[in-house]
Amino acid sequence: MEAFHWANILLWGFLLRRWLLWVDSAVGVNWGTVSSHKLPPAVVVDLMKENRIGKVKLFDADPDVLLALRGSGIEVMVGIPNELLAVLASSAAASDLWMSQNVTRYMVKAGVDIRYIAVGNEPFLTSYQGQYQSFVLPAMLNLQQSLVKVNLAGYVKLVVPCNADAYQSASVPSEGTFRPELTQIMTQLVSFLNLNGSPFVVNIYPFLSLYQSADFPQDYAFFDGSSHPVVDGQNVYYNAFDGNYDTLVAALNRIGYGQMPIAIGEVGWPTEGALSATVTAAEAFNQGLIVHIMSNRGTPLRPGVPPVDVYLFSLFDEEQKSILPGNFERHWGIYSFDGQAKYPLNLGNGRLENAKNVPYLPPRWCIMSPIQDPAAVTNHMKLACSVADCTTLYYGGSCNAIGDKGNNSYAFNSYYQMQKQDAGSCDFDGLGMITFLNPTVGNCRFLVGISDRNCSCIGCGIFCGLWMMVLWVVIYISLVMNSL
Repeated sequence: MEAFHWANILLWGFLLRRWLLWVDSAVGVNWGTVSSHKLPPAVVVDLMKENRIGKVKLFDADPDVLLALRGSGIEVMVGIPNELLAVLASSAAASDLWMSQNVTRYMVKAGVDIRYIAVGNEPFLTSYQGQYQSFVLPAMLNLQQSLVKVNLAGYVKLVVPCNADAYQSASVPSEGTFRPELTQIMTQLVSFLNLNGSPFVVNIYPFLSLYQSADFPQDYAFFDGSSHPVVDGQNVYYNAFDGNYDTLVAALNRIGYGQMPIAIGEVGWPTEGALSATVTAAEAFNQGLIVHIMSNRGTPLRPGVPPVDVYLFSLFDEEQKSILPGNFERHWGIYSFDGQAKYPLNLGNGRLENAKNVPYLPPRWCIMSPIQDPAAVTNHMKLACSVADCTTLYYGGSCNAIGDKGNNSYAFNSYYQMQKQDAGSCDFDGLGMITFLNPTVGNCRFLVGISDRNCSCIGCGIFCGLWMMVLWVVIYISLVMNSL
């Protein structure tokens, strides 16, 4: 993992010719918003422009986000949540309406440069037990017709981000196959993608392979070479990313599409929440990945042919994400929630620049009163952590060693900031107190929240509610007309 120190030198050489062509950069970012501390979209767009990030992948079609992206020159992938697939699969009218409300209205002159529509997010994931599987292709067919109607089919491409669990191998990459129950639908899906000029989008996470298996060689997860390479005939794999990627290449070849373009929808490394999730490891992995991609080396089965696009996961930490997979789920960001770079990553344009004009709340914090017994606040701490994020306090977290009083204060403050510093949220039955002295301890940062004065969450909620009502009315009318 020490090799990231020379990565910047190599990267400047690889990317010198790209210096002025930032929009064509192969590396983009995922912009997730599952957080109670959201930066104003305009601040985020400025941050991406400042760092010459030319591609962004969204998980929905939030109106505020899309409005902020107008005229930015950033290539955008908008997302359709899995929960909408059944609706879009059942009604061409619903598909037309979705397209009108979420794509065409933003693609006017000097508008949003929407290049992809992600139809679902990992809809074939094993844990979903097939609940979305039958809706994907019908939804895509309806959406493709909607694109044709508005003359965008040649510019905007439909894709389906797939988890790497869609394919498998008994031992080596060349034996890669799609899961047996997915072979037919994957053949149909890839045929559709190929016909319409879309890439196959896959999410690859070497971190999860390391996290889930005690026998997984740690050095094989990175890009510095491995003492445990995988030998596959004449091909030798020195990192998990290439091995996983070529397993997909082999699976595509088995269904007759060995030359299918591939894009990486998500790839990254968390900075805390597990033993192997550290800032050092995240920097080593992400910098190594960028050097690897930009070198155009490709993989053993596709030498000299890198992925068509790569989207780092993620732009920001999202402290409201589910932690069922692990505490690390809230810490994938290359930036903290407020747009402050966690480490000096070089995306090809120098080290990351921090966000500007962040609308912080006033510099004050909620802590446990120093005259209180830490044992007396246990229940209050549990209550605070059931709502706010306390994952940094646990094993593998940056605040794991600040003691009981520190833990209680951190929990109190996380809740207080989540409540936008409402004075009553720091009471805790008289056990909490507000301070103007920053209680940060070493690397354990006591956050100050972000003001939502520029946020239109209520308006967005009303918009989304009205949209769903209109959508169901359209579906109902369509079904009635079809029954006549």
